Amino acid sequence: MNELNLTILFVSVVAGAAPIVLAALGETITEKAGLINLSLDGSILLSAMAAFAIAFQTESLLLGFLSGAAVGAVIAGVVAVFGVYLRQSQVAVGFVLTLMTRDLAYFLGNSYSRIQGPQVAPLPVPLLKDIPFLGEVFFTHTLLVYFSLLLIGLCWWYMYHTPMGLELRAVGEHPEAAYARGTDPRKVQFFHAICGGFLVGLAGWGRPQGAEGTGWIALAIVIFGGWDPLKVAAGAYLFSFLQVIGIYFQGWLPSVPAQVFQVAPFPLMIFTLLLMHLAQKESVLNWAKDKPWINAVLKRFSSTAPSALGKPLHSR
Repeated sequence: MNELNLTILFVSVVAGAAPIVLAALGETITEKAGLINLSLDGSILLSAMAAFAIAFQTESLLLGFLSGAAVGAVIAGVVAVFGVYLRQSQVAVGFVLTLMTRDLAYFLGNSYSRIQGPQVAPLPVPLLKDIPFLGEVFFTHTLLVYFSLLLIGLCWWYMYHTPMGLELRAVGEHPEAAYARGTDPRKVQFFHAICGGFLVGLAGWGRPQGAEGTGWIALAIVIFGGWDPLKVAAGAYLFSFLQVIGIYFQGWLPSVPAQVFQVAPFPLMIFTLLLMHLAQKESVLNWAKDKPWINAVLKRFSSTAPSALGKPLHSR
């Protein structure tokens, strides 16, 4: 692979990972508060349809993306109302919503199929774009790609270095203790569900067909990243890399069916999740104690979900 192809590869990885980063970080915020939103895939599709339709009708990309984000926030709000205030099964509500919103997206968006809509133009950053290799990889994208990169650091800082981030983690781990210290767990979960849904709504990028499946990948990556924004983002970029490199492999190995490379990232992610599950088993940890390099790998994959994740709050 020559230098030009290597640059194109990493430019494609950064651009391709952006929607997954937005959705996965949005879900990380929600789940860190103890609430599961399984409606991601349908939410992304409906948000993408809304974003495209509004942008097409108003000829305003800003209104389009804000509309998509608002749709994502509203759907997350429905999950929060049923899961937090009505104490219904968050898994069941989210699963029903993802099916309903997916079908609704295709039904309402049918009249907009095969229509050329407004395009998001790249916005190279002056001076920074001229940095060899890094400039082209990181500073020649659209505003939403830049936002996804910035969001990684913002989420990490918010969760671990702000009072609201401390409340968020406290509610996700032990809502009763948070309540005893004056925090209302319901308000915290509802607020962060809306914030997470807003980010999920941006992940469709106005491309309903191209967005299908992104929500399920984002949900898996949240687990892969151990509910840590930096690791979650790393998982998103890894998945994007596997998708992009598969395109290159199709050219290098033309005798292999293209479908093999298209589906390869998915079993690799499942294998990684399996490793993470094994890394938490006491028998495996005991076996690895006298094997330093295996122990180090297991620590990298080890993660623990927020203690209150998916559990209904006790009535007050």
